[in-house]
Amino acid sequence: MPALASAAEVKRSVWGDFIALTKPRIISLLLVTTIAPMYVAGSPSWALVLVVFIGGYMMAGGANAVNMYLDRDIDDRMSRTRLRPIPSGRMQAPAVLAFGILLATTATWLLAHFANVLAAALALAGFYFYVFVYTRWLKRSTPQNIVIGGAAGAFPPLVGWAAVTGRVDLLAVYLFAIVFYWTPPHFWALALNKQRDYGNAGIPMAPLVWGVTETKRQMLWYTLILVPLTLLPTAFGALGWVYFTSALALGAYLLLGIVRVVRASDHTAPAWSVYKYSLLYLALLFVAMAVDRALPS
Repeated sequence: MPALASAAEVKRSVWGDFIALTKPRIISLLLVTTIAPMYVAGSPSWALVLVVFIGGYMMAGGANAVNMYLDRDIDDRMSRTRLRPIPSGRMQAPAVLAFGILLATTATWLLAHFANVLAAALALAGFYFYVFVYTRWLKRSTPQNIVIGGAAGAFPPLVGWAAVTGRVDLLAVYLFAIVFYWTPPHFWALALNKQRDYGNAGIPMAPLVWGVTETKRQMLWYTLILVPLTLLPTAFGALGWVYFTSALALGAYLLLGIVRVVRASDHTAPAWSVYKYSLLYLALLFVAMAVDRALPS
């Protein structure tokens, strides 16, 4: 009995590590920004939504696994990443790389065959951008890493939109821009409180290169661009008053949180609050888009 119990525990641990490689908590937000635009773009079938959900998870999960493979040398130096499957010794690096490539390849086939080629191509472009442009190049070379690299996280709205319409419209580009401008203040709120970790890993995050004061100022500027940007879709009639009021209220609270970070002598607590709220902010913003479209004109 103990031997059987031990084998079952090992099996659960292995499956748990494979799931951990995909970073499911991060993917959950990406899926919201993928699925919600599908309902903004049209009336997708449940089958199509399911295909995009599975394909989107696999593509993002594959990118995250390859990211862990490429970052295995620095993950061991950071307290928040040293328990990942590779640095902890639970999985071998080649197996992680193979797993990531398998997920991305399967996702590309799934989206191309059951959605359309454009959706598959956009998802694959996001994969390559995250793996090669952000992880391999920008992350270790410039404090602008999360600014330019943030484009990788902005591909999901394009994928969802293309899966329904077979094209990329102006509103889809606006959704891409919203995620793009949301990323720096969101991620820098975390970076402010993880400076030692990033310093140990030799990653030139903004607070380490520009300093805390300049990073806070940049967070404020990006938020001042983001909030009006979220309201623009109503200017050309793409979305209505339900979305407008939601975006205005959500954005005002985010801006208030950023101002608190800027003014705080000890930014630890307000920065954590902004980081956590920014996740909810983006999810609710995209849900508000779908709800607005679902209501009668």
